[in-house]
Amino acid sequence: MNIFLLEDDTAIATGLKYSLEGEGYTVTIAKCVKEAFDIISKNEFSLCILDLTLPDGNGYDVCKFIKSKYNIPVIFLTAADDEVNAVMGLEMGADDYISKPFRLKELMARIKMILKRYSKNGTENTARLGDITINISQAKVYKRGEEIILSAMEYRLLLIFVNNPGVVMSRLQLLENIWDVEGDFVNDNTLTVYIKRLRDKLEDDPSDPKIIKTVRGLGYAAQSN
Repeated sequence: MNIFLLEDDTAIATGLKYSLEGEGYTVTIAKCVKEAFDIISKNEFSLCILDLTLPDGNGYDVCKFIKSKYNIPVIFLTAADDEVNAVMGLEMGADDYISKPFRLKELMARIKMILKRYSKNGTENTARLGDITINISQAKVYKRGEEIILSAMEYRLLLIFVNNPGVVMSRLQLLENIWDVEGDFVNDNTLTVYIKRLRDKLEDDPSDPKIIKTVRGLGYAAQSN
């Protein structure tokens, strides 16, 4: 699979290219927006990883260009430490974001999950959990047609369940896959809060959850359609 990487930091770009190629991917690098437009227009890619701040523009412009022409996933790399920038990227059609500094293991896991999701959904980039519909291209969530507003972290947690329907996810597995916007691990108590908030927004009766169920002694499992 071919991955496009937009990153102006040579050290980061070289390290990511080496790691991704070690996982069997082919990687093409651009260091500015102008170069990115030219490369994307002339080649086919399975996934794009975009830095947010570039010498001649920003990753938002490249994301808009990609999403307007191609049905391929986008992950943002950003040094920004506020949730607003992350949510803005998701609203523009990005599939995920990861804050610098980041761990390669987490990035690789997210790439695999997103590629798996696109492979399942084909051109219709949506997913369902019971009566919940997730428009992944637009990072929007609906319950019986009515939009539900989630925070960036709640949305990322929901995507983990979407990608693993019916699979029991331990708290440790969830903690390893969701980081806060500064790149730090979410702690166990905070995870409990996010699960509760997500249930309050998604479930008809949060005290008796059907969409995200507790598997006593093991973790949580999302409803399998």
